[in-house]
Amino acid sequence: MPTPLKYIYNDLFFKVFHSAAKKTIPGFNENAFTDAVKRANWEDLELKQRMRRIATALQNFLPGNYAHQLEVLVALAKSLQEGEELQYGSLAFMFIPDFVEQFGQFDLERSLNAMEQITPISSCEFAIRPFLKRYSQETLLQMQAWSRHPNEHVRRLASEGCRPRLPWGMSIDLLKKSPDTVLPILEQLKNDDSEYVRRSVANNLNDISKDHPSLVLELAANWLGKTPNTDRLLKHACRGLLKSGNSNALRLFGTASDVPCAVSDCQLLAPVITKGERIQFSFELHLQAKTDAVLRIEYAVHFVKANGKAQPKVFKIGERLFRPEQKLRFSRSHSFKDLTTRKHYAGSHQLVIIINGIAKQSVSFLLLEDHLQS
Repeated sequence: MPTPLKYIYNDLFFKVFHSAAKKTIPGFNENAFTDAVKRANWEDLELKQRMRRIATALQNFLPGNYAHQLEVLVALAKSLQEGEELQYGSLAFMFIPDFVEQFGQFDLERSLNAMEQITPISSCEFAIRPFLKRYSQETLLQMQAWSRHPNEHVRRLASEGCRPRLPWGMSIDLLKKSPDTVLPILEQLKNDDSEYVRRSVANNLNDISKDHPSLVLELAANWLGKTPNTDRLLKHACRGLLKSGNSNALRLFGTASDVPCAVSDCQLLAPVITKGERIQFSFELHLQAKTDAVLRIEYAVHFVKANGKAQPKVFKIGERLFRPEQKLRFSRSHSFKDLTTRKHYAGSHQLVIIINGIAKQSVSFLLLEDHLQS
């Protein structure tokens, strides 16, 4: 298993932090600060809990009122950015935006100004959520202004911060119910020079598509074909609709669900595997149309969950142009090694081959517990 991210707050982190803090915080006492952070149950805290603990402790070491503390905080952030390289440094420094989130909600103007300066060092996408909830109109207007900012990190904040379903972010009903509130931001950024920004726009639209699929499809139809960058953005934005087999999305991107094709001879190398191993499978795909056609080739694994029920997840193999009556054989494998984002459970699983959103053929296999863990 990979090392949990919470361990980015290690001895090297505190060494780098103490060095920057001594330069920017008058009278900073590194021992007192470390004691305040690593008090009871530090080892039990997960990543975001550790960020919150550091930000909360820091408030007692910054001088003056909130306005003055922000000045010192921004100086600290810039000093950390210039200091020794840390693994996942931008992530480790997210206690700085967390400070603004905790203590700045009654000072909107200063807090937004601080985020603009901090986000190039450590993203403020989570910190801005409470401000969107409390001061929706004012914050969205600021984010529209940020969408024209010269710094790509600030422009990305304009899009990422207002995602309706931002992972691990505070839920904001307004963004889910009224996506039109964020469309001017996405419109401005749809052909941004930075792929980093465009990918955020795509993720925002993918979020919107889960609640308002017709809106995203209408927007995609209007944007499609204007520039290569925007076309790639839209394909990524509609990935959820495409994976779900939405016929309008499939047709929009040239992979209509009514293209005649067949899958045959779907085989497993072994019908029984053990957790940690890979399932290997192959199948033959035959385009039965009399004209060329693009086929979107996917497979779904119906994973057994902790409650014993199965839940499918779709994985893309690729898209390719087939000639009339062309046949091709595909061979792939899928790992059943546990990840931080997915735990596997023993039981009967199903693998389904999907072409242009339509399930064509399925096979079952058995996943066993690793005997070393049982």
